[in-house]
Amino acid sequence: MKKKQSRFKKLIDKTETFLSIPSVKVGIIVFLLLIVIVLVIYKSEEETNSRINSLFDAIWYTIVTITTVGYGDITPASVSGRISAMLLLIVGVAIFGILSGKFASFLLDRQQKKGRGLLIMGKMKNHFLICGWKPGFEKILEGILAANPEIPAERIVIVNNADRMEIETVQANEKFKAINFLYGDFTDEEILMKAQIKNAERVLILADSSKQYSSLETDSRTVLGVITIKNLNPKIYCVAEIIDSKFEKHLSLARCDEIILTSDYEQNLLVQASSGKGMSHILRELVSEEDSSVIILQEIPTDFVGKDYGTYRKSLKTRDILIGILENTGNFYVRRNEALAEAQKNPDVEKIVSNLKKVKTLKSNIPVFNPPDDYIVPESSKAILIRGKTNA
Repeated sequence: MKKKQSRFKKLIDKTETFLSIPSVKVGIIVFLLLIVIVLVIYKSEEETNSRINSLFDAIWYTIVTITTVGYGDITPASVSGRISAMLLLIVGVAIFGILSGKFASFLLDRQQKKGRGLLIMGKMKNHFLICGWKPGFEKILEGILAANPEIPAERIVIVNNADRMEIETVQANEKFKAINFLYGDFTDEEILMKAQIKNAERVLILADSSKQYSSLETDSRTVLGVITIKNLNPKIYCVAEIIDSKFEKHLSLARCDEIILTSDYEQNLLVQASSGKGMSHILRELVSEEDSSVIILQEIPTDFVGKDYGTYRKSLKTRDILIGILENTGNFYVRRNEALAEAQKNPDVEKIVSNLKKVKTLKSNIPVFNPPDDYIVPESSKAILIRGKTNA
């Protein structure tokens, strides 16, 4: 009984809240006015030769008049009927003007919110999040679109709180028109939920320089962002950029799938270039976006999984050069669960304990370059190859 009373009270409260909305009040008044006009027209015209002989005729006339269609097939003959018709015309024009204004205002507000990154994302699935901002952001976006042709621009969501001018510059580029933008801090759970983080497939977190953060603050925000994202969606493939290598351990503990150490790469490139042997040219050629030699990953046929590396190497008949194997490819969460399930299959308790210890130290995406021929190709691995110029 108490539950029924509680439900009834909730229904009453919801009804009162709904009726307190100004637009609802106006709508109810207009609706009641129309009912009165219909009845006045019907009563005034039923004994005239105006062809309004039934309540349905009165309703029909009211609808065609208020929508300003005015077919002219039925017209009132009495004075009170014509006065009602004039009221209908005034009400019709007012309603049309209000609705047009509301609709135009809605579209304008929606467009402005989208431009400012305040529009909540609609239902999205398997999309790609790019969190943070840094100089050269447009170049990064171009590279992402080129490297991921299977991901249309509509499935890319940018989340940052960069300066408005920076975002407008990106949005002005025709290539990026379809990309979604959400203004806010990517370490904020509420903002990430608006970006449909739980349905996202991949996320790239840049070393954010949208504000005047120190390098320590930037890396701390990156770690916090990874922790928050992984807690909300453990299955998401996460790539994060950091400035200082001392934060690498924290990202690994947060189950980040790929860690980009930008400053270390720059330093190593300078060191290699100092040898005066052209090493910087070799490295640049391998990672260039232009039509040059590139490092690629290739699926290994199931026939060669569990076989020795030498057999697989000899089976390749292409111009591509095999240089190694990438172990435990893909999402760390998925690889770990697979390894955990496999570790528990052994009936020997000691073996299970030993296997579980290996799972604990499991790392994803580990490159093994030029392994010996007796190296056994493991599951969930890919071949690392160098592909030469297509016009060579």
